[in-house]
Amino acid sequence: MTLTAVILFVIALMAVNGLVDAFLNFLNARSAAAHRFVPEPFKDFISQKDYSESVAYTLAKLRLDTFSRAYGFVVMSAVLVFGFLPYSYNLSCSVLGGGVWAQALWLVVVMIVLSLPDLPVELYSQFVIEKKFGFNKSTLSLWVADKLKGLVLMVVLAVPLTAVLVWFFGRFPQTWWLWGFAVLSAFQIIMLFLYPRLIIPLFNKLTPLEDGELKDRLMNVAKRGGFAASAIFVMDGSRRSSHSNAFFTGFGKFRRIVLFDTLIEQLAPDELEAVLAHEIGHYKLGHIIRMIIVSFAETFVGFALMGYLARSAWFYEGFGFGADAGGAVLLLLFGLFAGLFTFWLTPLANLFSRRHEYQADDFSRRLCGGASSLLSALRKLQRENRGNLTPHPLYSAFYYSHPTFLERQKALLEADKRNNSQTV
Repeated sequence: MTLTAVILFVIALMAVNGLVDAFLNFLNARSAAAHRFVPEPFKDFISQKDYSESVAYTLAKLRLDTFSRAYGFVVMSAVLVFGFLPYSYNLSCSVLGGGVWAQALWLVVVMIVLSLPDLPVELYSQFVIEKKFGFNKSTLSLWVADKLKGLVLMVVLAVPLTAVLVWFFGRFPQTWWLWGFAVLSAFQIIMLFLYPRLIIPLFNKLTPLEDGELKDRLMNVAKRGGFAASAIFVMDGSRRSSHSNAFFTGFGKFRRIVLFDTLIEQLAPDELEAVLAHEIGHYKLGHIIRMIIVSFAETFVGFALMGYLARSAWFYEGFGFGADAGGAVLLLLFGLFAGLFTFWLTPLANLFSRRHEYQADDFSRRLCGGASSLLSALRKLQRENRGNLTPHPLYSAFYYSHPTFLERQKALLEADKRNNSQTV
């Protein structure tokens, strides 16, 4: 295949992004490895043994991430250089034709094929690194079952959705992107309601939190926080990992507070109250709605760009397709390579995310009468999850959606101090 300017540009951009990622990983690894002994700010809640394991865990994940990025670069470069995408499209058209459903099926199949090279990396991460540090609780059969369920779910959801978008592409060549935006936005809204009811149960068991003191305390926190919840659910996250988490999902009567069973095991009741208050803070402070609006805005911009690219023969021809290639080709190419550009927006997106986390922390502090319970929970979670306590500032600024532990602790203690001084 001829190496066009478009392909060379994409490969060059992949290389640049990969080098930036590798450089940030190097800085982060050096920062973690530079502290052989527990730094002074952490000595009151983590032992030398646990700290050393957190450093080793951080370094292992960074090495795998760097390898995975380089490996992915080689695979995708080969895909582009050897013309796999146009070859597979032409083959599909010759066998299945160029109809709406054929194009949709081709796109989904190609996405599945392109995900196959990642499987060895995922296996190594799950069954070597996570197992080595005591986090993996999954079995190979469960891991395979999850992949197969995800595959079926992708086909069931993605093929019809893609077919609708491709139909609009052919039926309304000038305004298809507006219709596409509307359809995808409607699909996202529907999934907000269906996800907790239909999707989560396919992978995890959700059971209502048993009646008792803990449930009463958590329901009281939800009530005081203005979060109407009919039930709190426990998810069997321990089937796959000892990592812990908490979240809420859905809207209206579909809204659910979900706690990992590992979180309940690791935290005391007052700490669980503080964590739940933090999650409620995201809802009460409008973070969820704000992020949904931002997501819709990003989707709109994405479709507007695709509307422009759909009329640009150089775009299709640059990747080896004919100038009259179908809508599925545009959707696939945009889906594969738009991330090369949005990669540079990652620090900005995470900046806003960290601001939301500070606000949710402060909401929890005020609702729970002080920062002590949330700080205690953060310390335990940092220790139990082997979090990196000494990330490099550039790495955390670029990649962290949450402030570092020290940043959160400082903000909470300063807020408590201001509150106490005002009270006096």
